[in-house]
Amino acid sequence: MIPFSPPRIDEATIAEVVDTLRSGWITTGPKTKQLEKEISSYCGNSHSLCLNSWTAAAQLFLDWWGIKEGDEVIVPAYTYCATANIVHHLRARPVIVDVKSDFTIDVDAVKRAITSKTKAIIPVDIAGLPCDYENLYKLVMDEDIISLFNPGSEQQEKLGRILIFGDAAHSFGASYQSKMAGKFCDVTAFSFHAVKNLTTAEGGALTFNLPNAFHMEHIYKELNTMSLHGQNKDALAKSQKGGWRYDVVSPGYKCNMTDIHASIGLVEIKRYHGNLERRKFIHERYSKAFSELSYCQVPLGEEEDRCPSWHLYLLRLIDLTEEKRDQLIIDIESKGISVNVHFIPLPMLTAYKNMGYYIKDFPVSYDNFSRVISLPLYYQLTDEQVDFIINQVKDVLKAHFNG
Repeated sequence: MIPFSPPRIDEATIAEVVDTLRSGWITTGPKTKQLEKEISSYCGNSHSLCLNSWTAAAQLFLDWWGIKEGDEVIVPAYTYCATANIVHHLRARPVIVDVKSDFTIDVDAVKRAITSKTKAIIPVDIAGLPCDYENLYKLVMDEDIISLFNPGSEQQEKLGRILIFGDAAHSFGASYQSKMAGKFCDVTAFSFHAVKNLTTAEGGALTFNLPNAFHMEHIYKELNTMSLHGQNKDALAKSQKGGWRYDVVSPGYKCNMTDIHASIGLVEIKRYHGNLERRKFIHERYSKAFSELSYCQVPLGEEEDRCPSWHLYLLRLIDLTEEKRDQLIIDIESKGISVNVHFIPLPMLTAYKNMGYYIKDFPVSYDNFSRVISLPLYYQLTDEQVDFIINQVKDVLKAHFNG
């Protein structure tokens, strides 16, 4: 069975983890701090903060930003539940809007959803494809939209407009208008989960791109403290001679990244360019093969002003029902190929249906979901495996559409 998305674990990865274990320092320490520097260098940011998940990173920042009960945060219907769950955790209201046919958030729908309670927008780079950030920024900078903005914290007042918080769980390595992911938004959260292009087994990071009025070093230190229960010294600082005394300056979280996890990321980021090149090659090979079939809609690839991170290959079938798509998945898996669906839209999930969201209000999201299949896409796939996937999937599709 060809797996869907296994992590790349080889001797280089194992050696780096063993080096960490033998060092005697396994929690947050020098390797975590080195990975933060590597991320900042790659993305072009002055500061990055590594944490134990995308979810923890996003909730940590939005809490610090002052998102609270009574606030609204705009999220797309087509995303993983974590994007909206973090809003609920802060007792704010996720305002769900539809997406465009390319899976990215619909800026016109965002505009219609903005109220005086709107504090942030969370665009999601599905499959690693950057959203329409140019028009998102034009929107939040519009004088009429700014006049609606009602800041609820010191940070919000300093920014003076709605925050754009990027969900870049899929898009590490993507580019948009000559900027790397991590620089598209005011603040960005990455995921380094096991299935992501760059993994630390579990993990995530924040990168900061706020205006000059904000002091990035201060923000980094404050959030780092919050990630350690509000303790003003981490374990590395406390281990220094006479450094045992500490204070807790605020009731924070516990969501720091460990050096064990960071050591995996250090290996991956050093060879990330080759990872992306291989993913791009496979993505383009799929598109060349499936574009020959009239009932296939291949995903967008590299364009003039944006380039995806090649995280997922989202193949859509034309004039297909959700039920028939589900049968196709079973038929493809019977050929020895693991496939998936990214994602079930938020309004189709029980938790969100119970809150009063209805998928009929998000027709593009449902259309995208109902006829999409995610094919395997990762560095370790051999050319022979790619050819096998193409041939077997084509056979299944031809049997269905021409049978």
